[in-house]
Amino acid sequence: MNKLSPFNAVSLTLGFAFLYLPMLILVVYSFNESRLVTVWAGFSTKWYGELARNEAFLDAAWVTIRVAFFSSTIATVLGTIAAYVLVRGGRFFGRTLFSGMIYAPLVMPEVITGLSLLLLFIGIGLDRGILTIVLAHTTFSMCYVSVVVSSRLVTFDQSLEEAALDLGCSPAEAFRLVTLPIIAPAVISGWLLAFTLSLDDLVIASFTSGPSATTLPIKIFSAVRLGVTPEINALSTIMIGIVTVGVIIASISTKRARVKAEADERLAQRTA
Repeated sequence: MNKLSPFNAVSLTLGFAFLYLPMLILVVYSFNESRLVTVWAGFSTKWYGELARNEAFLDAAWVTIRVAFFSSTIATVLGTIAAYVLVRGGRFFGRTLFSGMIYAPLVMPEVITGLSLLLLFIGIGLDRGILTIVLAHTTFSMCYVSVVVSSRLVTFDQSLEEAALDLGCSPAEAFRLVTLPIIAPAVISGWLLAFTLSLDDLVIASFTSGPSATTLPIKIFSAVRLGVTPEINALSTIMIGIVTVGVIIASISTKRARVKAEADERLAQRTA
């Protein structure tokens, strides 16, 4: 068994400190009494109260949550279908073009994606708002879902589907009753990834949003350009807490679903 060398231990410690120490400082200064974010003046939670009364931030947060939920849900459905076609569809006419179009947003600069979608929405006369942001986020996050689900389908035992078909299931029923429960951890992971990407997006949303719909990253970026305020520290702390809790819950749920799926798969193999 390899032991952790002192050099690796120091490197690992410095790496984690570089990543998480700024977040820790941000959380601490969100409880600062002073309006100056770099001057500690005592412990206080008043900035959380100020944030709760800031209608602009609250409206932007609500828009961001709605956009992230709808875009990640649509992207998960489309990405799962695309992954199934690529893995199980075999060789068909236009497969190379289809796979290229699915994976293109992975390497396409966000500025190019945002600008092209903006020109598209202007060309078809679609007013920019929540709908355009949802469509844009679905476009670039669907490929991430497809990659995650494809990696699970590649290792999936097709004999389980064949057994379900032999027992009288239709292809749709075999997918719903056998395939989908087994790949559910990958589907959930893809949804969470798409949701996180939507929450974090600034560049594409800045091209596709309108006056009636401003996402939280755009609002924070606009406010930071005028100077960081303790309210932004409080908002960032809340987001860090929500993400942390969500990651813990998702990890536990995904692990339980994977264990159950593996148990069901072994049971099906023994009874097949």
